[in-house]
Amino acid sequence: MKNSIIETVNLTKEYSLKVGGKIKALNNVSFNIEEGEIFGLLGPNGAGKTTLVSILATLIQPTSGKAKVLGYDIIKNPKNIKSKIGLMLGDEMIYYRMTGMDNLKFFTRLYRIKNKAIKIREITETLGIYNKMEEYVSNYSRGQKLRLALSRVLLIEPEILFLDEPLLGLDPKTTRELIDILQGLNKTILLTSHQMHIVQQLCKRIAFLNKGSIIKIDNQENFINMLSQFIRVRFEINKKGEKKELKRELKSLDFINKISRRKGGYIVSMSDRKNYPDLLTCLGKYPVQKVQEIEPTLDDVFIELSK
Repeated sequence: MKNSIIETVNLTKEYSLKVGGKIKALNNVSFNIEEGEIFGLLGPNGAGKTTLVSILATLIQPTSGKAKVLGYDIIKNPKNIKSKIGLMLGDEMIYYRMTGMDNLKFFTRLYRIKNKAIKIREITETLGIYNKMEEYVSNYSRGQKLRLALSRVLLIEPEILFLDEPLLGLDPKTTRELIDILQGLNKTILLTSHQMHIVQQLCKRIAFLNKGSIIKIDNQENFINMLSQFIRVRFEINKKGEKKELKRELKSLDFINKISRRKGGYIVSMSDRKNYPDLLTCLGKYPVQKVQEIEPTLDDVFIELSK
């Protein structure tokens, strides 16, 4: 069994409100991450993901609870932690009015990195942006900015990477390329996202965070099995009389969990894929068009986990 390289116990973070009272951004969060693991923190916007990363990166302190990173206490030994981690907050922490090369040279001076020219070339070639290094960052695409931000982090040769929404807003091709790069780094990574497909492709274990609390921690296999329970099928039917008759028949089927009305048709939910043939047999009796399965949303997962 590998060593736990990140450990948290009942981490809580409260903020005081100007109008009085307090709000909990994190509520008794406990988990551990093993050395070499890519661990996913999945949750909607405002769930507390960035707050948790900021605490582990020693940027802010928790209100209560404990955490260790690489064996160091985040309160007692922040300097020991900062020198061994890399933090990437999207495409922040890079300067748009400088060239890519000037950005990285600045950070190599800031962190007193040796052999900077060799390292910059190696990392930017690996990330596919070496030929853009003399251009101003303001002219970069979203994907190129993220690659530059990741280059900055990798220059300091961190033992742990904290990546907060690192693939947000990218096209599928660029997303796939960066996923392959992250998987090939062989580093311990804590990755936050509100995109299920990103976490599913990258992470072996996943924690579901909502309203500051961890609802569930599970491995990818169980995560995929859980997603398979959320089967939703959308279809259109235009004839009013037959639409009502179809709805009545769908309601009589014991494997249908929910029927939602949508413009021009319905969305039906069921919890077992083996019932697909029966559903299609039912739909085949009516003038149904555009039958399509809908990918489960993050809300679907959290609603089910919160039951």
